[in-house]
Amino acid sequence: MSPSPSRGGFAAGAVTAASALALSLLAGAPAAQAAELVVNGSFDDGKTGWWNTENAPAEVADGRLCADVEGGTANAWDAIVGQDGVSLTSGESYELTFTASAEPGTTVRALVQEPVDPYTAYLTENPALTAEPQTFSYVFTADATLEDAQLAFQIGGEADAWTFCLDDVSLQDGAEPPVYEPDTGPPVKVNQVGYLPDGPKNATLVTDATTAQPWTLNDAAGEAVAEGRTEPQGTEQSSGQNVHSIDFGDFTTEGTGYTLTVGEHTSHPFDISGSAYKALRTDALSLYYPQRSGIEIDDSLMPGYGRAAGHVGVEPNQGDLSVPCAPDSGCDYELDVSGGWYDAGDHGKYVVNGGISAAQVMSVWERTSYADSARPERLEDGTLSIPEQGNGVPDVLDEARWEMDFLMRMQVPEGEELAGMAHHKIHDAEWTGLPLMPADDPQPRYLQPPSTAATLNLAATGAQCARVFEPYDADFADRCLAAAETAWQAAQANPEVYAPAEGVGGGPYNDDDVSDEFYWAAAELFITTGEQSYEDAVLDSPLHTEDVFTAGGLSWGAVAALGRMDLALVPNELDDRDRVADSVTAGADGYLETLRDHPFGLPYAPPENEFVWGSNSQVLNNMVVMAAAYDLTGDTAYRDGVLEGMDYIMGRNALGQSYVTGYGENDARNQHSRWYANQLDPDLPNPPAGTLSGGPNSQAGTWDPVAQEKLEGCAPQFCYIDDIESWATNELTINWNAPLAFVSSFVADQTGSGGVPDEDETAPTAPGEPAVSDVTSSEATLTWDASTDEGGSGVDGYDVYRVDGDSAQKIGSADGTSFTLTGLEADTEYTVHVVARDGAGNESEPGPSAAFTTEPGDTGGGAACEVEYTSSDWDGGFSASVTVTNTGDSAIRDWKLGFAFTEGQRLKHGWNAEWSQDGDAVTATGLSWNSDIPAGSSVSAGFNGSHEGSNPAPEEFTVNGETCA
Repeated sequence: MSPSPSRGGFAAGAVTAASALALSLLAGAPAAQAAELVVNGSFDDGKTGWWNTENAPAEVADGRLCADVEGGTANAWDAIVGQDGVSLTSGESYELTFTASAEPGTTVRALVQEPVDPYTAYLTENPALTAEPQTFSYVFTADATLEDAQLAFQIGGEADAWTFCLDDVSLQDGAEPPVYEPDTGPPVKVNQVGYLPDGPKNATLVTDATTAQPWTLNDAAGEAVAEGRTEPQGTEQSSGQNVHSIDFGDFTTEGTGYTLTVGEHTSHPFDISGSAYKALRTDALSLYYPQRSGIEIDDSLMPGYGRAAGHVGVEPNQGDLSVPCAPDSGCDYELDVSGGWYDAGDHGKYVVNGGISAAQVMSVWERTSYADSARPERLEDGTLSIPEQGNGVPDVLDEARWEMDFLMRMQVPEGEELAGMAHHKIHDAEWTGLPLMPADDPQPRYLQPPSTAATLNLAATGAQCARVFEPYDADFADRCLAAAETAWQAAQANPEVYAPAEGVGGGPYNDDDVSDEFYWAAAELFITTGEQSYEDAVLDSPLHTEDVFTAGGLSWGAVAALGRMDLALVPNELDDRDRVADSVTAGADGYLETLRDHPFGLPYAPPENEFVWGSNSQVLNNMVVMAAAYDLTGDTAYRDGVLEGMDYIMGRNALGQSYVTGYGENDARNQHSRWYANQLDPDLPNPPAGTLSGGPNSQAGTWDPVAQEKLEGCAPQFCYIDDIESWATNELTINWNAPLAFVSSFVADQTGSGGVPDEDETAPTAPGEPAVSDVTSSEATLTWDASTDEGGSGVDGYDVYRVDGDSAQKIGSADGTSFTLTGLEADTEYTVHVVARDGAGNESEPGPSAAFTTEPGDTGGGAACEVEYTSSDWDGGFSASVTVTNTGDSAIRDWKLGFAFTEGQRLKHGWNAEWSQDGDAVTATGLSWNSDIPAGSSVSAGFNGSHEGSNPAPEEFTVNGETCA
């Protein structure tokens, strides 16, 4: 989780610099006034009372103050127009009004704040300006008395120069205190995404009525298709609302655009469909790729989210390739801790958050090894848009590997004090503001001291990693297990090394009870190795026989349930495994009972009705337990509990809020993030579809300024606001999306009566003969006529096979009726056919075959190419970026770049390639996921190096032995 540096969140260190740069802090200091607190707000007296930074020279013309803002600044606070000496009184409410325009249009920041560190802000707004002047009005209440507050318009952060104009600025006291009234939408609350045809279908009516009301279910044409009467439930505690329940589960006809109507109120539309969650499975997992550190995010893989690699040492970024221990932390070495996932909306990387996240992402795949309803073909290689696609490894595991590599890099090296332990986290020295792209983060970064909790997270995830990767990469699996066992031994030797309860530049994640981490790690190590010592550790743990499925649910600080569920689900020889399985179903029974008693179908009843920070992840983790119970027993009551729990996440709640970006009519879009910051900068995107918001947080002591201002006195379900500044209610994190990914994958597997429908034994018809187009030396596009299915579960997808005589090998899968084959051999004949599959797993007969021959081309000895080389130098060091472009007509296979230094430079660390140096000769070889460069495409890689004196660029580059342009 990532607070901003102050209440304003964006001004730390900026306003002092702005004052130093000011062109004019002119005469006429603000005089105290009873009502009007701004001096010369109409600019009738020129610039009197106003100042501006040097890079935003301002003049008064035609009665307005206009500033010509220079381009090329990184942050909003890099250019400011402001006024000092504003007087505020604690408890008083104020109204700020002004008229402003921008040419071209852009978003700026308007703040009333302290003029010095910590720059506490009492008003923070983000008006979107256009070329036409607009008038804005904001009301706020000061919670401190200040004689010298500052009114600031932060206008930096644009790449190009622009003009900011301001007029009629007024700040007056005596305003009516602001009252935040959220738009809760229709009083008929539904799952705004959809319901499975054979699953539960429930809605909630918010009403003053105390007697049953008639309801009608309408199709997309407005025709009534079902009706009934609501069931009054009285006042619901977590919302404070009088509510009724609606059950329309008997209606099973698939369709889109259904609505529920009670009286004059009509719900948001929703679908009834067996594939309602098919896309969410992929989307929830797709958040992790743009959260990656240490790699360029390819816009062609995730359009709209491309960005430069973060923390690879390219200025102003200091990088994670050689990170020192924090000052006074007790160690003096540096580690390469590059890679991994950024934890949340900040640039920190935390082992305890990374541990539970990696574990649950790996469990998405591991579930296919034990669950009858799991569909492994829907998670295989080629299902996610990531660079590793096509390497023969399930993409979900490729994604988890990016984090596991980082977690193992956080291990204290052999020979150092606390060797084998894991550093708790790595993050910036100070909090940064929003927006700030990872590559633009200028802060120094430090390794924080090791902790027992982090070490046991590495032990647990390393053990799980070993077993899920063993079929695909035995060497990596061995590395994971070695790191896990080393971590276990180190934790046993250092069982009480706790992270401190403080954090500057990163969250603390302190935890002084690690009995649950010991239990989880022992469980995973036993499942993987079967060794007696680990079984003894499991059986000797007091948690082994305790109820670990608490009302609050599991989280990064309470992980015993992860070990308990895996002991029950993943094959192993534990002596009391049957009892363990019974304990999981008993835990699920408790969550199911909570859900059934809740008028919103919420499987979450925390102690004292206090919704915690990230409550949505607690809700989803309780659903993970119900999913485990279903996989253990096949009892559809547990499956239905998971489905109904998703209703709350997708809009059946007091706010009528879907908490997942891109899903539902009223979806969360402004989660707290430094780079998904569209609310602050229209050139930046909102979070990707499938991103979970933290959700209601009624722990007022943890609130951010936005929550403090707008949510005071809220009932728990109302303690949420979709605002990028509200990190306490609206952040995104990797450990919150992990249970969403698991649950959405589970739900996407459920079709028919609780899983794969036994009654559908009818295979789909065979698809048509593929039409082949766009054939190159390495690619070809196939399209075919769709299959039909009369068995009831519907066509679920298609598999493409290469035919060789009497045998056929699957080479790709598609949701629709087209597929592009990649990685083909040049000048080679291929014969292909397509097989359809339905929701019950029945496969069609193969469709007619089609043959084609790829274009000729030299695929091994290099091809026409261009190389772009750039470097950023500093005293004794430099960071270089290299882009290789294939200018030929055929793919370059297994590229190997070569060049020579001419002034004795030395290679230190590299990324996106395997780098080596022999004398002056340097080589870079593509990795498994970028080893081929299709015609017309490029790959980028880079490295850090050292130099003495000059640092000229290499004079010649070769690719696969041939000289490039």
